[in-house]
Amino acid sequence: MSPRKRESKPARELSPEQAAAAAMVAEAKARGLALTGPDGLLKLFTKNVLETALNDEMTEHLDSEQIPALERGQQPMGRRPRNA
Repeated sequence: MSPRKRESKPARELSPEQAAAAAMVAEAKARGLALTGPDGLLKLFTKNVLETALNDEMTEHLDSEQIPALERGQQPMGRRPRNA
């Protein structure tokens, strides 16, 4: 009995996001990095995405306030020192 021929399916077109994710998974596997778990790709990627997004959001928020630079120890107008 001869083995069945695998029918080749047309390659599915990946979105840029899917292609980037597939490349990261392939690179992680090539380096022996687990995909899940405490030191896995998913946890590291999620942590980096969240930190980057929060930093960008905080920078945007602080830049939008247009607070002038203060000398060390000065309090912004309208704010009381914490231990007052």
